[in-house]
Amino acid sequence: MTTFEDILEEAGKFGRCQMRIVSIFCLVSVPFSFVYVGIVFQGFTPEHWCHDPGVSEIRERCGWSLQDARKATVPLMNSSTGVTYSQCQKLDMDWNATGLTCDNPESELTQAQLSTLPMTVCSDGWEYDYEGRQSFVTEFDLVCEDAWYVDMFQAALGVGFLVGSIAIGYMADKYGRMKSFLMTNFFIGVTGILVATSPNYIALLVFRVLFGFGVKGGWMAGYVLITELVGVEYRRMVGVIYQMFFSLGILILPLLAYFIPNWRWLQVLFTIPYICFLTYYWFIPESPRWLLSQNKRNEAMEITKAIAKENKKTLSKIIETITDENTDSTSTASFMDLFRTSKLRKFTFILSFNWFTSAVVYQGLIMRLGILGGNVYVDFLISGIVELPAAFLILITIERIGRRLPFATANFVAGAACLITAFIPNSMFWLKSAVACVGRLGITMAFEMVVFVNTELYPTVIRNLGVSACSTLCDIGGIVAPFLLYRLAVIWLELPLIIFGALAFVAGGLVLLLPETKGVPLPETIDDIECPNRLKSLYCEIKLVKFREKKSKYNLENKLMKYRE
Repeated sequence: MTTFEDILEEAGKFGRCQMRIVSIFCLVSVPFSFVYVGIVFQGFTPEHWCHDPGVSEIRERCGWSLQDARKATVPLMNSSTGVTYSQCQKLDMDWNATGLTCDNPESELTQAQLSTLPMTVCSDGWEYDYEGRQSFVTEFDLVCEDAWYVDMFQAALGVGFLVGSIAIGYMADKYGRMKSFLMTNFFIGVTGILVATSPNYIALLVFRVLFGFGVKGGWMAGYVLITELVGVEYRRMVGVIYQMFFSLGILILPLLAYFIPNWRWLQVLFTIPYICFLTYYWFIPESPRWLLSQNKRNEAMEITKAIAKENKKTLSKIIETITDENTDSTSTASFMDLFRTSKLRKFTFILSFNWFTSAVVYQGLIMRLGILGGNVYVDFLISGIVELPAAFLILITIERIGRRLPFATANFVAGAACLITAFIPNSMFWLKSAVACVGRLGITMAFEMVVFVNTELYPTVIRNLGVSACSTLCDIGGIVAPFLLYRLAVIWLELPLIIFGALAFVAGGLVLLLPETKGVPLPETIDDIECPNRLKSLYCEIKLVKFREKKSKYNLENKLMKYRE
């Protein structure tokens, strides 16, 4: 019987057709990055202080700027970032009775005098140093005791990711990759607009969960589809390129946020690409591998013939004997298989921890840019540039060095950079920023590598299940990350970096306990995991047989050419 992999030998493993499909589908990663880290701009918390009606009357009468009024009426207080103007309390006094004049507001009341006056809570809202711009933080006043609601906004996305990746993954296996992708994008288009038009914060959270439900699942359906359309040796490259476009989106995001200052319109912009992806119905075929798994041979044959035609290849009659190579293995997998042997338990624990760590550290380092107080657009752009080399470094190192050492080193580099950055003084700004960017590069590499290392370690019978189960820890990490960053930063701004560094170092150490998979065939059964030497011997035998077959074919062709001459 002929497998789809055998047919690709004739149709083209990575020809013009696959290049076109991969190029089109890589665009899906760009808006995914917008959604994933868009909170930096949509939920930006600017400098703020209590609104006081009395101060507002004086400011309007005198023509003061917001900064002038703050200097004259808001006391300084100690915080985790140093001495700053009070953000959550105001002076309990009648400003109209103070005799404050318009001539020179800075000389009327000294900070020493202001600090001795009684304080009260912000009962009349807040003033924001964010003129001409609006985040959902400024619209719904999510500051001070309500600041943790911002964490909930990102955690809600993580909840949607977690449920959506499982549910839509099931849909993709049952109803097809393209059908699931198209239905998901329609759902994203609807929920994305609902997020942009949310009348209150509760509605915003609910629609955010639904929005995340579709975004992650649709992205994963696209990833599966493009890897199923190419030959085995091209899957890793295609997967890395697919993720590289995520980094490209990171570069585009600050430019969009700079020119679109309102979080609602920014959300609309995040949603529009998903509506455009519905046009893929006319350009992208269903996965022939999935069709074969559903016993839809005729449809699979038609699509395969179309691929061969676009690749300018000719198929032989062996296509008529095509069958699914995984028909027998998929039905026996169960969740408990991930813990059946000691090696599988070790793989599951280490990979799950690395998924969790990659999500926490990656999201944490990006969201941290929004609380540093600098130019968030420039800082975000610079830190995003360092992500692009990650994909190239991975492609260069994994075939020359292997998987384990670059994977562990990426985690160690990220951990060391986080710890060093935490103790560099703010006066050495550029050094601090440079070291933080190195950490960003390291965790980006680790995040991209955990995907294919996960697929290479598990046997075929539980490979999809293993990747799905371990990657759920990524979504749990996404739920934890905002609370870990924003709440610990209130205690000490650099404390989250200490936690990130420790997590990355532990993750790197655990990776060293994994076996090297370079040059090792993918395991087919659980027994292959327990007896890797037997698998290597079998692999060598197969290579030897194939070499002899090619040599025999080559000799036969030479004889035929001589006969014709």
